Amino acid sequence: MEKRLRLAPSPTGLLHIGTARTALFNWLYAKKNNGKFFIRIEDTDIVRSKSEYTTNILDGLNWLGLYWDEEPVKQSNRISIHKKYIKKLLEIGAAYRCFTSESEIFELRENQKSSGLPPKHDNRHRNLTSNEIEEFISQGRSSVIRFKIDEEKEIKWEDQIRGEIKWKGKDLGGDLVLSRRSLGYEIGDPLYNLAVVVDDNFMNITHVVRGEDHISNTAKQILIYKALNFKLPIFSHTPLILNGEGKKLSKRDSVTSIDEFKEMGYLPEALANYMAFLGWSLKDPESEILSLTELSKVFNLSDVNKAGAKFNWEKLNWINSQYIKKMELTKLSEFIKKYWNEMGWKSPSKEWDLKLVNLIRDSMILLKDAIDQSKPFFSLSQMQKEGEEFLRNKKEAKESLKYILQYLKEKNISKINSDNAREIINKISVNNSIKKGILMKSLRVAFFGCLSGPDLIQSWELFSENKSDVILIERCLI
Repeated sequence: MEKRLRLAPSPTGLLHIGTARTALFNWLYAKKNNGKFFIRIEDTDIVRSKSEYTTNILDGLNWLGLYWDEEPVKQSNRISIHKKYIKKLLEIGAAYRCFTSESEIFELRENQKSSGLPPKHDNRHRNLTSNEIEEFISQGRSSVIRFKIDEEKEIKWEDQIRGEIKWKGKDLGGDLVLSRRSLGYEIGDPLYNLAVVVDDNFMNITHVVRGEDHISNTAKQILIYKALNFKLPIFSHTPLILNGEGKKLSKRDSVTSIDEFKEMGYLPEALANYMAFLGWSLKDPESEILSLTELSKVFNLSDVNKAGAKFNWEKLNWINSQYIKKMELTKLSEFIKKYWNEMGWKSPSKEWDLKLVNLIRDSMILLKDAIDQSKPFFSLSQMQKEGEEFLRNKKEAKESLKYILQYLKEKNISKINSDNAREIINKISVNNSIKKGILMKSLRVAFFGCLSGPDLIQSWELFSENKSDVILIERCLI
């Protein structure tokens, strides 16, 4: 049997990392088993659903490399079909019209609250006669459709992650609302639990993989599946993603949308790789750096943890830095040049670009780091306190720079490479009895305004090609 999995996001906000992680687990399991992965946009909440959020969700999944196998299904296009199944549930006696008003529900909740009872509908209209229904309608009272839940019934299923799960009907909050309010004998727009069952059956979904916050919904949906004589899918409930305090990751944690991770300079491959380990792990991994294809070969839902997965920025940053180090130089250069262009920086040649990218890549964690790492090669570095003190307090510092300038002019050297750079340092060191360390620190201060920075020889070569090395040395001697 072909395994068919889906992601069913509501377009009421930007693509959240929790939704993206759910998509990833579905995608990996589908690919592992030569199955298919689908998208269903659950846009029946007309007030909150927006087309721009749908676009954002699909773009985000595409960016992560989580491609789907068929055109996405829009739930709003199937409302008339949902209503037919609600009508069927009414006809077979599995559902009924409930005319409880909002004020009556509020009063019921307040009474339960004051008595220390959990909120739960009392199913007061479950057994209305046709005359009583007619009377309510004639009074102009609106109704919802409720699904009957047997309080004594036990609902259980074998979850691929959590093993056997059991629920009692009495713990599901009373008879389940299937549709919004409507007047007369009309059926209002369908609600989540009904629509998801009908649509998963329509799409022949064999495996439902979603967050643990859906466990109670699963119990309700199983009852609807059985009432409609639909085949049950296999359910799996993944752990929530938690913040550093062990609470559910939310907007209060500053960064949660995929767009924000992208803007910060994370690579899609790195973020997908990291998300796979949010709640799932390999027993004996040879490496934690795995592509989507590699992950799909080893992924198993049975290896997903039950406990919540804490979001770890250090781990994500490390994985991202590894992908930057491994990336083909030309491709990485294309990413970085976008930042340079945004800053208005122009380089002398493509070869120079590649040399600079190769120089800074090992010190980059995020793509955005390229801005700070590249800046000294495009604009004059501010002289820092440690640089000023070194030039002022080290007698040989300025002398070293004078000797270097003199040597460049005498030998008519206009272009520095790794060979002649080392030769210059060696000869000046020997001829003037100056330690190489002093010479190199002096040059570093000239180029970067401080005593730290990337490889000095490679940097000098780049400054030379950019025709700024002499200017930078001269500023220290003014």
